[in-house]
Amino acid sequence: MSQPSSSPLPPRPSALRLLGRAVRLRCPGCGGRPIFLRWARMCDNCPGCGLQLERGERGYWLGAYFFNLVAMETVFVLGFVGVLAATWPTPPWALLQAASVVLMVLAPIAFFPFSKTLFLAFDLWCRPPDVEDYAEPHEPARASRRT
Repeated sequence: MSQPSSSPLPPRPSALRLLGRAVRLRCPGCGGRPIFLRWARMCDNCPGCGLQLERGERGYWLGAYFFNLVAMETVFVLGFVGVLAATWPTPPWALLQAASVVLMVLAPIAFFPFSKTLFLAFDLWCRPPDVEDYAEPHEPARASRRT
């Protein structure tokens, strides 16, 4: 359901504001919350502004998966090189190997909701929303369908 045509679109936030809201797991568009029903399950629409959080394209969240992958590869490389540099010339290879496995399993799970909001912020920055991207505001978060 779209907003009435008499309602103007909310002002477009700056890229820094979009990023700040996304890092705090809020709606990048308005800062509303809660936008997550569970750790990995977003509401369909922001409860504050009504923005559709999945912007209606097939495969939309592939961008969030990409953000997650890039972040975890960066964490791995920085951590590995940091430990290597700090312990050189006798790095603890067994500890590095075990810690790398644990990090690469747990870190993507921990970062998953952040990757979704960060990708949404990036998408809103590149492709500002129009009237069709909004539903009626103030929908209860619990009203979203759960899967």
